[in-house]
Amino acid sequence: MSQQLLMAIAFVAPFLATTLGCAFIYLFKSFSPTLNSITLNLSSGIMLSASIFSLLMPAIDSAKENQTQHFIIPIIVGLLVGILLMIATNLITSKIHSKNNKLISLFSAITLHNIPEGLIVGFAVGSAISTNTLSFSSIAVAVGIALQNIPEGLATALPIYSCTKSKTKSFLLGTLSGIVEPIFAVLGFFLTSHITLLLPWLLAFSAGTMLFVIFDELLPDSHQSKLSMLDTCCFLIGFMTMMCLDLCL
Repeated sequence: MSQQLLMAIAFVAPFLATTLGCAFIYLFKSFSPTLNSITLNLSSGIMLSASIFSLLMPAIDSAKENQTQHFIIPIIVGLLVGILLMIATNLITSKIHSKNNKLISLFSAITLHNIPEGLIVGFAVGSAISTNTLSFSSIAVAVGIALQNIPEGLATALPIYSCTKSKTKSFLLGTLSGIVEPIFAVLGFFLTSHITLLLPWLLAFSAGTMLFVIFDELLPDSHQSKLSMLDTCCFLIGFMTMMCLDLCL
């Protein structure tokens, strides 16, 4: 397999997987309050797991590799900046008195979450090429992210649907949130020699935005039903499913 084809697979596969996951929204014929609560809890569990195992843990590992002392600084600062950005976004949109405030907040967080994933793919490919070791095994990180993006795509589309009540808008916005991955994969590829210093900051920043949306938007809405036990079980199922994907792939 040629290097060009391997690069194309690595750069495009995560985005295509996100699109596929978002397309699963069309498998649902209707959304009752109970089903809406179930899907929001599954989405919350998946996103929380992704925040921890796909973002925070790699951020900590990357920070430790770059500096043995004070490695916690980029983690804390990145988290705080991500959280403060989402608070600012909420304050700005609330002044507009728009019905789409929650949608804007959710879409922004999901899009920002996809940026470091794209950078990681670009960095992995760039490192392999620089050492003349580019092979199918060297793009395993892209394949792993792609497999994770299928359930993440659905987890993205479902809460967007709860805001828009439109499957087509949910699919399009969910797909659009993933377009940043190939863009930043290319950017990461060309910035291979510098990206290692930025990765922990970017990963922690993205985790901060995701955590804010989970606890400020998704979980409060998902627990409006009286099915508290079912809500908790769905949240834990979503969390463990994404945890297994993150740790085993």
